Amino acid sequence: MTHDIKMLESSGWADYALLDSGEGRKLERYGAVIVDRPDAQAIWKRSSPDLWLDAQAVFSADKDEEGAGRWKRAPGLDDDWTMSFDDVRFICRFSAFRHVGVFPEQAAHWAWFAKRIKNAGAGGRRLKILNLFGYTGIASLVAAACGAEVTHVDASKKAIAWARENQTLSGLDTKPIRWICDDAAKFVAREGRRGNFYDGIILDPPKYGRGPKGEVWQVMEDLPGLMDDCHAILSPDADFMILTAYAIRASFFMTHELMRDRFGGRRGTLTSGELVLMESGDRNPGDVRSGLAPAVSAGSTDDSRRLSTSLYSRWEAQS
Repeated sequence: MTHDIKMLESSGWADYALLDSGEGRKLERYGAVIVDRPDAQAIWKRSSPDLWLDAQAVFSADKDEEGAGRWKRAPGLDDDWTMSFDDVRFICRFSAFRHVGVFPEQAAHWAWFAKRIKNAGAGGRRLKILNLFGYTGIASLVAAACGAEVTHVDASKKAIAWARENQTLSGLDTKPIRWICDDAAKFVAREGRRGNFYDGIILDPPKYGRGPKGEVWQVMEDLPGLMDDCHAILSPDADFMILTAYAIRASFFMTHELMRDRFGGRRGTLTSGELVLMESGDRNPGDVRSGLAPAVSAGSTDDSRRLSTSLYSRWEAQS
């Protein structure tokens, strides 16, 4: 197996842009809505202070950066609005934990595995994909729209319902997607006992969480065992696995070496690094039906300011 280190940089797409950041905040455009949220990493000065006056929704956290807080919204701003990425449409909503239903930096992964799924389909193979901690289902819908058979697992009934709304909005109700509300670790262990295998796994665990029956998830304690079980249910001719880690004090070498342990016997390439958003300053949404794939590079010479969002490692089979 070969190894690579790469920063996956995304400048956004027609429906998303990181407009500015600094002084502990980030200013983003989600569709036609401009949002101001905390980000502890943005310790630099803001580039365009006047842009922040256009914010339509401002999130204020309580004490914990990842904890609950409250939104201050412009009068008349709807609770819900829609965005698109390629053929997938989805609903954004204001949550009590600063999120709006989409993690835009993941677009770097969406574009990457969409291409792999399409290439497999062109060769007559339908990939079987497992999406764990799948949240509002955007990755699942991107995969299904490209021809994959998808199993989506999340412990939240609310998130599953939201994902199914996104499926209907996208016109993908006939696509082969199983929506499963379950504890991810328990589900994967059962799949191993049943002898079920997958050609690709998307693993996007939180730092901390609870399953539907109160199961406790702690990423540093529980991720190694889950990785063992995930590797066990990858098919012998599996195509890829993606692991993303958020809100943890660690280097991407942690996820790299963890996956290296498990995938050392497989041929292919293991790539690790950070998911990075690039500022664009584009406050005007494009055609919301023409979601564009993000710009991705291993270290662009573009002088746009960058905001790291997460760590990732992904294995891809040798072509």
